[in-house]
Amino acid sequence: MEVSPENESLLPSSNSAKKLLSFYSNYIYNRLRTFFPISIISANIYGSPKRRRRKTCLPLPLPPVPDRSSVTTNEAYRVYGALEDIIEHALLNLHIIQKNLSFWLSRAEGSNARKAYFMICERGPYPFVNGTVQLIRDSLADGSGMQNLYCSASSHISERISVLNSLRFFLATFLAEVYMEVERVGEDLFKDLEKSLPSLLVAINDLFLKLEASIGHFHANRQSGSTVDGTYSLPLMFAKLPEVNQEGSQWTDCEIKDAINLIYQNLNRLDSYLSVIVSKHRKPRKVTLYWMHYSCGILGISAGSLWLLRHSKLMGSSDIDNWIHEAKDSTITFWNDHVEQPLLSIRDELFETFRKRQKSVMQREEVQLTADSLHRMLLAFSQQTIGKRFPENASDQEMLEIVMARHEKELMHPIQGLVGGELARSLLIQVQKLKLDIEEAMLELDQILRANEINFAILAALPAFFVSLILVMLVRAWLKKDTRAEGRGRVARIQRRLLLVEIERAIMQFQNCKDQGLENDAQCMYGLVLYFLDSLYCAVERHAKSTGEWICLRQDIIDLAKPGLQTEHKLRISSRMERGYDCLLPSSRRQ
Repeated sequence: MEVSPENESLLPSSNSAKKLLSFYSNYIYNRLRTFFPISIISANIYGSPKRRRRKTCLPLPLPPVPDRSSVTTNEAYRVYGALEDIIEHALLNLHIIQKNLSFWLSRAEGSNARKAYFMICERGPYPFVNGTVQLIRDSLADGSGMQNLYCSASSHISERISVLNSLRFFLATFLAEVYMEVERVGEDLFKDLEKSLPSLLVAINDLFLKLEASIGHFHANRQSGSTVDGTYSLPLMFAKLPEVNQEGSQWTDCEIKDAINLIYQNLNRLDSYLSVIVSKHRKPRKVTLYWMHYSCGILGISAGSLWLLRHSKLMGSSDIDNWIHEAKDSTITFWNDHVEQPLLSIRDELFETFRKRQKSVMQREEVQLTADSLHRMLLAFSQQTIGKRFPENASDQEMLEIVMARHEKELMHPIQGLVGGELARSLLIQVQKLKLDIEEAMLELDQILRANEINFAILAALPAFFVSLILVMLVRAWLKKDTRAEGRGRVARIQRRLLLVEIERAIMQFQNCKDQGLENDAQCMYGLVLYFLDSLYCAVERHAKSTGEWICLRQDIIDLAKPGLQTEHKLRISSRMERGYDCLLPSSRRQ
């Protein structure tokens, strides 16, 4: 197979089978892209994540087209798709670079001890062994083991921050330039396609070449100072449009097709180059960061498995069966005592209210009969003792005082009072009063006990309630997926508001760079504005559609992306977004 000159730069210098296979895979992929520039989905460039970034992203600054089918020419349709793919690839690469850069920046802000811990314990088992041996050697040699480790950690982290910062600068600048170029020719792209399309394709190709020049300059400066082996062994070589009829107003279909194929070929080369650079400077994988925890977990699981095996039937032991039966019995007992019986008690208390009300009425009637009997006894005794008629509504307390006074008088001569006095009668009245007091006390106690039956049942059900509450909270947190900005919980809202803060900060830095005449830095900051707007666009789309805010919110995001809109207007829009949309409000202010 003959290798074209444009692919000679991608030929590996080593004859290893792995690099040779990678080279021929890239070659075959490039050849296929020339035949199917749009329909083929580009390969994932950063390992094999679980899912690819979704297609929906920040809209292009083009005139509103209701449907792709409304585009009259196939060339316009393909150019529209190519522009979308350029923006999508740039945003995807920026997202991965930003994610790795954020990790290294967080490590750089840590203390020396935290950096040393990262160098020894969070880079895998081999760096752990090598770093420990080197630390011991340096400590025994001249006592500078920890100091050397601090310097090595700072150099390791700072180099990765420098490389990723540079890549982010170049890619954000490229994204901003492509977006502004599309915005510049957007009005004429579908009106006068024959004149605007060639100039747009030439401008896009020039932007690729400008990006190659920037990365090449960076590659030359970093060639000698890199401590990462093989980091810059893969140069970036973009294909260039042929010189024929670049500035002409009439392009043939074949020339347009070749130009579009060239865009996809350059995109693939950019992805391949960034995949090599970022893979050398990426943050450690989660398995690598927590390899010590996983190792301890594996050891614990292994020890637990051996312990279970020793108590299993395979070793002739019935301990596991006994434990299972005990756990089953305990679960059934817990269910009966703390779930079933309390619920049945609450049910009986709620559905037997009428029956208990009848019983309470009967008890009250008995108490009332005793009270009426006591009243009549007091009334007759008082009338006979005083010698005058008492009204029917006379107070029991007043008549009881007469009874007690007569009782005290009769006690002075108890034998005479028992035989011919009122002592026996007063004693009977006091017994009746005691009976009434006892019945009233029992009625009140019965009412208190019945009123607390539900409380006792609820107290018995509290353990099961707390267990259910914990399970519901865990399931709710899992369903809401608060770790991502697309979630519905408090953490997701904080992340969306932080995205809005990053947008405002980038807009202000963009204006400051323009005021100071730093055009390159201004282009970079505008590209970062587009990146953060795209992240916010994807994060709020589902929520805003559910609340009916999506049309207004989408227009505000598109307005923030317009390069010609004044900074003051953009800051007003962002302020309105922060306080006006439900998906961007803090949780404490939600109604």
